[in-house]
Amino acid sequence: MNDKIKPLTPSWFPKDGQFNIDIIRKGFNQSGHTKFLGMEYVDGGDDWLELSLDWREELVADEQSGVLASAAIISLLDNATSLAIFSKMKAFKPQATMDMRVDYLRASPKGARVYGRGECYKLTSKIAFMRGVAHNGDIDDPIAHVTGAFIQTSLSAFIGKVNK
Repeated sequence: MNDKIKPLTPSWFPKDGQFNIDIIRKGFNQSGHTKFLGMEYVDGGDDWLELSLDWREELVADEQSGVLASAAIISLLDNATSLAIFSKMKAFKPQATMDMRVDYLRASPKGARVYGRGECYKLTSKIAFMRGVAHNGDIDDPIAHVTGAFIQTSLSAFIGKVNK
């Protein structure tokens, strides 16, 4: 690896790369946009994970209605689905959102907490397929649905290309 470019590894990231739900509970939201948005771990299983974020004025799209910005909800779903993939793989491996379709069904109202539940339903050697739903506490009354795929990447290969 070139000494000029060093990968940014979050402080919560495990040295052995093994997935551990306690790491998510304690640290995934300690830096970056997950910290700014205030994402919190809610629950998880072998192939799914649920996060939440509280309504805040900084996240409002329309001051008059107080509706939460769709970008915050999309980020919540992107993170929930990505973490669900790690949960299914039982490992933290570099990945990138390759394809994500969002069906935004309704606005999240002023003051309402938003939950984002992600599920990894299929893994191949390089691609993980996911789906998810955002809601305000009733999964049967969704804000948005998401489907898509993440691609496993090689951080060392990426850095090698950047340095050329």
